[in-house]
Amino acid sequence: MKSFKSRAVVYSLVVVLGVLCALPSFLPASMSAALPGWYSNSQFSLGLDLRGGSHLLLEIDRDALFSAHNEQIADNISQALRSAGLAHSPAQVAAADIRFSTRAASTTDAAAGVVRQTLKTGDSPSQYRLRQQGTELRLELQDHARQSLADDAIERSLEVLRKRLNETGLVEPSISRQGGDGILVQLPGVEDPQAIRKILGTTAQMTFHWVVSAQHRAAGPAMVRKDDLGETFRLEQRVALSGTHIHDAQLAFQQQTGEPVVTFRLDTAGARQFAEMTRNNIGRPLAVVLDGRVITAPVIRSVIGGGSGEISGAFSVSEASNLALLLRAGALPAKLQVIEERTVGPDLGNDSIQMGLVTGVLGALLVLAFMVAAYGSWGLIACFGLAINVTLVFGVLSLLGATLTLPGIAGIILTLGMAVDANILINERIREELRRGRSARLAVQEGFSRAYGTILDANATTLITVSLLFLFGSGPVRGFAVTIGIGLLTSLFTAVAVTRLIMEWRVQQRGRGEQKPLRLARPRWLDALWHQPLNVMRGRVIGLGVSALLSLASIALFIQPGLQYGVDFSGGVVAEVRAPGVSLEALRTGLAQQGLADIALQEFGGSDEYLLRVPVASGEQGNQDVASGTVLQTVKLAVLQLSPQAQFERVDLVGPKVSGQFSDDTILALLLAAAGLVAYLWIRFETHFALAAALTIALDLTKTIGFFVLAGVEFNLTAVAALLALIGYSINDKVVVFDRIRENLRATPEQPLLELLNDSITATLSRTLFTSFTSFLALLPMAIAGGMAVSSFALPMLFGIVIGTSSSVFIAAPIIYYLGQRRRDRGLAQLRPTAAEIDSQLAQLP
Repeated sequence: MKSFKSRAVVYSLVVVLGVLCALPSFLPASMSAALPGWYSNSQFSLGLDLRGGSHLLLEIDRDALFSAHNEQIADNISQALRSAGLAHSPAQVAAADIRFSTRAASTTDAAAGVVRQTLKTGDSPSQYRLRQQGTELRLELQDHARQSLADDAIERSLEVLRKRLNETGLVEPSISRQGGDGILVQLPGVEDPQAIRKILGTTAQMTFHWVVSAQHRAAGPAMVRKDDLGETFRLEQRVALSGTHIHDAQLAFQQQTGEPVVTFRLDTAGARQFAEMTRNNIGRPLAVVLDGRVITAPVIRSVIGGGSGEISGAFSVSEASNLALLLRAGALPAKLQVIEERTVGPDLGNDSIQMGLVTGVLGALLVLAFMVAAYGSWGLIACFGLAINVTLVFGVLSLLGATLTLPGIAGIILTLGMAVDANILINERIREELRRGRSARLAVQEGFSRAYGTILDANATTLITVSLLFLFGSGPVRGFAVTIGIGLLTSLFTAVAVTRLIMEWRVQQRGRGEQKPLRLARPRWLDALWHQPLNVMRGRVIGLGVSALLSLASIALFIQPGLQYGVDFSGGVVAEVRAPGVSLEALRTGLAQQGLADIALQEFGGSDEYLLRVPVASGEQGNQDVASGTVLQTVKLAVLQLSPQAQFERVDLVGPKVSGQFSDDTILALLLAAAGLVAYLWIRFETHFALAAALTIALDLTKTIGFFVLAGVEFNLTAVAALLALIGYSINDKVVVFDRIRENLRATPEQPLLELLNDSITATLSRTLFTSFTSFLALLPMAIAGGMAVSSFALPMLFGIVIGTSSSVFIAAPIIYYLGQRRRDRGLAQLRPTAAEIDSQLAQLP
């Protein structure tokens, strides 16, 4: 593949394949319908923040799951002990363990043997650890059993929820597992998911129990349950018939009264069991219990042998229909609770698409204009490579069937700015080779060869932070990470493969390079940088002092007044509301009169648009409020009373458990990102390079935190994405400087370190400035017109680009100087020897 023609063919095929993959996502529906299904279905989808809809994050109740499992095991053990004639007290069941006590100490060992035999499950490890203390037997549920039960419950819950949502007729609902115990449900087009909440959160565990009365005694332990009217029923704890035998359930109406009822049909085993139990209990009430609540308790008048029955309970039509749906779909293995809810209105989604397209195109045009101004016709080659890069990004997204979100669009725009880095680096290297008198052909060849290692290092460091974003992020943040990751890989291909091919072709078209010198346009004001090194290190003390002072001031701002945490970290409700005809003061007064004085209100966007912030209680109470949705519904009803035409454009509801987890994940992600980058630089460079990078990144991050406080930018998950992207970008910038320092250390090791650092910074300064400027231009339109949804990303990134660029020159290099001086005083080399240097040293040995 080394020949020009073979490379041209292969690269062209890759580009054409990328175009074909991206095409179905942009074709109108009429044209897509004419294409084969396997091809037209290969396209990326829009996230809920772009097309409107709701997403619910549900979590399985582990304690309830384990308690139910332990109840079943305890019942099996009790039956085994009774069959063995071993008397014991009623079992004490909790989520963590089961406890039995025998009546006499002499029977405890025998009871333990029965328990072990009952728990025996072949060759698989036991789920329980049996502990014996006196007459007490304690069975502790082991960790591996807990995890196995939870995984199985999640998988069964996913299937049940899919059936339920398919029954509702919703368009393209999406259900997926998230994290250890989470299930993410995305509902396009659903603006108020309150009704869906009930369907998803209802366990729908239906059981049949015989009623205990004076005439009918319990065969075993009894329990007390109530119906909706508050009437109390004493029921046998033993399940007479499980709802798992229900094969089908439908809404129907009683012929005599016309009341809605639910008719059901049992499977073969259930029909046989139902006929036998009704035959033996004629005249006895049979209670139908749904999730611990008695729905109805009719008296059995005759044998029910057809495998069908009817459930009545003063239902409304919608209640009977939902109950039939739940019974058809099956019961959940444990209760699911909503711990996070986010809703975006369709109008806001359309506005987000338009905003993303406009700001993206403007950013791209600014970048392309700069490249042409900086490099002339060779800048056009880079622009063509960038166009191919964006096409390949959309092609990969379509091929993977990924979801494009608003932060994902921001990621593509940032990728565009960062992808220019490789092209600028290559062009600057080619310029250097031309100034050294190389021919056009050799200049291109050497330029790419020298730039390749730096490009690889820069992309690798950014990919480390992107991978952490994907691992620890959720929803839109993951979408941002995916687009950045794909963009980095495609930009690497276009820069070192496609762009190089076009440049080589251009040189060939010029004729023999030795006769026709190659020129690259450059701004005249930068000419001085190529003829006389700048004495940047002269200001090293001032630079470090000012940086440290600003970082200390930022830490003080972080302590007081502190960050303005978004709902992702503080928990609660944030809603964008359009309330026509109501002023801010009238809205505040009206909500206070309805007992909602703790709501924070502010004007947002245009007229009649407001931002509402509602705190939720901490701890378990807050999680219950979020699970029930009562806080959000109370706010909505209160606002609608003041403005009947009010519309909730966006709603975020996050419980304390989720916000606490976000805080832990954020800290861990930042620490791992820093550790991963330091480890990479330690391996690729040397100890003091890695330490200099770590210290500089710490200074950059603290200043950015100070910017969040001073600018009043909300600190949310998007802000975390900005911080991690900033780490990657800043390291990317510093790797270029470090790479030139390493190159000069190997070329002229005898040169004074201070002079060498000045030379290295001067040589890379144009690249540093150009790359930062193009990234700044790419994000500038989004920062200005992107709105609140991306302001927590775009604004800190613009600040971070300025800080990261200045720190590469005025902070990182001085730190390397002082650490390098320390190594020299200790008699250590500035770089570890290369393989060639080792061979040369060995050859000089006698």
